[in-house]
Formats: sequence, structure tokens, C-alpha cells
Amino acid sequence: MNDRVARVRGNDYRTLRPEPGFTPELTVSVVVPAYGGQDKLDLVLAALARQTYPAELTEVIVVDNGSEPPLRLPEAAPKGARLIRCPEPGRAAARNAGLAEAKGDVIHWLDSDVVLTPGAVEAHMRWHHAAPYLVVTGYIRFTEAELPAELPADLEAHFEPAEPHTWIVDLVERTGGFTGNPQRPFSLHVGGATSVSARLVAAAGPMDDDLVLGQDTEMGYRLGQAGAVFVPEPAARAYHLGPTMRMRDKPAIDRVSHALVADRVPAYRWLRGHPGRQWKVPYVTAVVDGTAGYDEVRASVDALLAATVPDLSVLVTGPWDTLRRERRAPLLDTALDLVLVEGHYRYEGRVRLVTAEDVDPAVPYVLRLPSGWAPGEDSLARLLDLARDEGLGLVNVLLRESAEGVVAARLERLSAFARARLVARPGEDLDDVVDEVSGVSWVDGETYGFTAEAAPPLGRRSAYRARAEAQAEAARLAKENERLRAQVSKWKEEAGRWRKSAVELRREVGTLRRELAAAKRAAQQSLRTAVSTTMRRALRRPRD
Repeated sequence: MNDRVARVRGNDYRTLRPEPGFTPELTVSVVVPAYGGQDKLDLVLAALARQTYPAELTEVIVVDNGSEPPLRLPEAAPKGARLIRCPEPGRAAARNAGLAEAKGDVIHWLDSDVVLTPGAVEAHMRWHHAAPYLVVTGYIRFTEAELPAELPADLEAHFEPAEPHTWIVDLVERTGGFTGNPQRPFSLHVGGATSVSARLVAAAGPMDDDLVLGQDTEMGYRLGQAGAVFVPEPAARAYHLGPTMRMRDKPAIDRVSHALVADRVPAYRWLRGHPGRQWKVPYVTAVVDGTAGYDEVRASVDALLAATVPDLSVLVTGPWDTLRRERRAPLLDTALDLVLVEGHYRYEGRVRLVTAEDVDPAVPYVLRLPSGWAPGEDSLARLLDLARDEGLGLVNVLLRESAEGVVAARLERLSAFARARLVARPGEDLDDVVDEVSGVSWVDGETYGFTAEAAPPLGRRSAYRARAEAQAEAARLAKENERLRAQVSKWKEEAGRWRKSAVELRREVGTLRRELAAAKRAAQQSLRTAVSTTMRRALRRPRD
């Protein structure tokens, strides 16, 4: 890269300011996978032939994904358009077949039922001339209009009214166009009408054809890990002929894609709720020098495994392939500590013993921890929160400072370092470039719970394990306390109901007593009246 390459901080592509009147220089390969639908494909290719971007800089590759009858190129197709065949089913396989044939500086994915407006490709390419590490997604509208026999001169007049791609529009509006600190900008990579720098595709690799669904999202994630900036472009307009499969059956599609994507996209944290699962791509990988001594290595590795971030793998580096165990005098073996480290972690699923560092580029974060230093249970979680919330590319943890120098741990965001490599000038310090494109921070190790404690003898609980067990017991007691409180609350509620019933009964008894007293008084009055009447009659009766 040279000095003229723009440097975008985070995903704030607004600093690029691409010029509308740019001079086209880059070539673009439009890859169109298709399975049946010749009538729709004819319109899609006719629209590509009308693009304002220079035809001599554009190649169109249609991939027939096993259609019966086979697809053909119509007369209205762009000059030089090619039709290749990919009998292996699946859109990912078809795209990869087209990708293998593509020669352009930019790869433009296009579905075979998406009709581009005349200036769409030019709107994409304007951005790619501004920086060589972009992913640009156009705005698709969904139309139910009747398919014309040939492409109309005015697409908007024919295909409107049409529904916007609501999910994309809402996501763009909710994140300020992905220009702040979006957690998942790669979600913008949708295959219907998205263009990608060919250099990024080469770094990230082709589409994952092991996936049944969710290939666009997974590839978008790997493009982000390779340093991509994701740009929504409203001027790159297109019409989707009819609803998409997702629009027709979203719950079923989400069920399938979430089941498979969870293993490959660590950024989807809500899909990784199980506390004991291990995943194909962990959220963070820690790197520890395995040659520093058995006790020092174990102090660091055991502390990492006891942390509150279970979505973790540990690489322990060392010359493991050179080990030859001494059988006659094992205690005198000069490589005894290496033998102990290798034997201690050989069967631990989250630990890999490697001769050279080989971190999976799809891992979001890497922690480089000096052997002998032990993070607390929440140390890693707090560092990850800091890096994620502030969008940092590097967090340095100061462990010790002396006349001999500084000892520090490093939490690196791999996507930030990938971006830095794309724009760094020869000889430029990569940390300085990371600071420019993402941000760098220093924190105090003691504040974040790091200690230089030796590993305890096996059979005795380590300090961090004891703390972890104490925390678990405290959590259990808190849960039990909450249960008892709920039970007491239930009893109080029931007692309240009984008190209310007692009050109501007392009221009823009082009412009955009053009614009884009234009845008694009425009876007495009636009796007095009757007696009085009888006596008066008796007095008035004539005497013989």
C-alpha cells in the first residue's frame, strides 16, 4: 500500500468521500449464480447490458447450477458475458465456481432474480476507487409486478410500487449507517447485490459450501476479519423479482442457519448460551509460551481455563515434536518441564500444543499472556468488554515495569490488525496503525486482577479455583435465598388472604348479629302488640 490509501477508523466510511465524477480504472466481475428461471435471468442480463459503468471494465459470469433444461445467454446479455456450468448443487458452490473464473479487481455478487438500475454498478465502483478494502451493498426493493417480455426503459415506472428491504433499511438507520461502533457490520454482506474487493475475498477465502444456509453472513464475518469496511449505498438501486425465500419462510430459515452459523461466527453471542460448549471458532484464543517452565505455564493456563469466559482456546507454544522422554532417569531429563507441560495438557480439549503460533484468522480476539501471570476469573471478560464497548483494536495490560523493561499482556482484535496491514506503509509500526484505524489503550494489570502467582501443587486448590468455588457457592446461596424469599412472600400473600377472609367473616357475623337483634326486637314488639290487643279486647267484652 502507498501513502495515498485512505485509512478508515472502525467502520466510519464517511471519511472516504468518493467523488461522483471519478475516472473508472478498476475492473469488476459480476457473478450471477442461477438455477432455472430463464425469463428472470433474461431481464437481469439485459439490465447489466445497460449499466453506465464502462463495459470494457466489466465481465459478467453466469453460473448454471444444474438447471434442466440448461440455461442460455439471451441476445440482450452484455457483450462478452460467459456461461459456465456447476453441477454441484447449492448457491455457495455456484458462486465459488464463478469466483474461480473471475479476473476483476472487484467481485460483484448478483442473484439471478435481481434487476439493477442503470447506475447501480457505477455507484458500487465509486466506493471501490476510494479504498481497496470495502464491501458495498446496494438497496434492493421487492416487486410483485408482472414480468415484462423485455426490459422496460423506465424500471421504476414498471416495477413500482415495491417494498424496501426492510431488514437492511432498519439496520442501517438503527446503527447510523454502520458508522459508529457497530458490533456486527458484516451483517450487511448479503449476496443479492453486494460488491467486494477481490483482495479481501482472496484473504478471507471462498464461500463455505459446508453450510446449508447462512453462507452470506458467514463469509461477511470472514471479510470483516480480513479488514473490510462495510458500506450501504442507497444509490445502487435494484429490484428483486418477487419475494425472497427468507421473506416466505423466515422462522424455518433462521432455525437452520442459526444451528450451523453459531459454530463459525463468534460475534453471534446469543447463539452461544451453553456454558460448557466448545465451538469451531472460539471467541478468544490465548497464546502462552510453553518453554517458560512447568509451574509458570500451568499458573497461566489453569487461570485461563478457570475464567468466566468459557468460549476460549489456549495455544501453548513449544518444541513438542522434539521431545524424547527419558525412561531410565526421568528426573534428570533436561527437557523435564516440557515433558510435564505436554503430558499435563495433552488431553485437555481447550488447549492445543503447537510448535508455531497458528491462530485461526476467524477468531475475533487473541490474548498474548506472559507465562507465570494469572488473570483473575473476570479479568478476560472485563478486557473483552472494554475492547468491544470502545471499539479498540489493542488493549495492553501493564503487568510489571522495572529497569529491565516492561512486561505486558496484549488483547488484540484480529480484524483491526488485518486492516492495519492493508494500509500500513513499509517499516511503519503496526501498533501505531492499529491505533489510527481502531484505537489502542493501556490498563493496569493489578486493577484488572492479574497476579504473578505460582501454580499450587496438584491436589490442592489454587487460589483462583478456590475463589471460583466460593463464587459458585455464593451464587447457590443467593439462589436459595431468593427461593426462600419467594416462599416467604408466597406465605405472606396467603396469610394476607386468610386475614382478608377473617375480616370478611367477622363482618358477616356482625351483620348476622345485627339482623338477629333486629329480628328479636321485632318479635318482642310483635308480642307486646299482640298481648296489648288481646287485653283491650278482653276489657271491652261485656260482662254477664
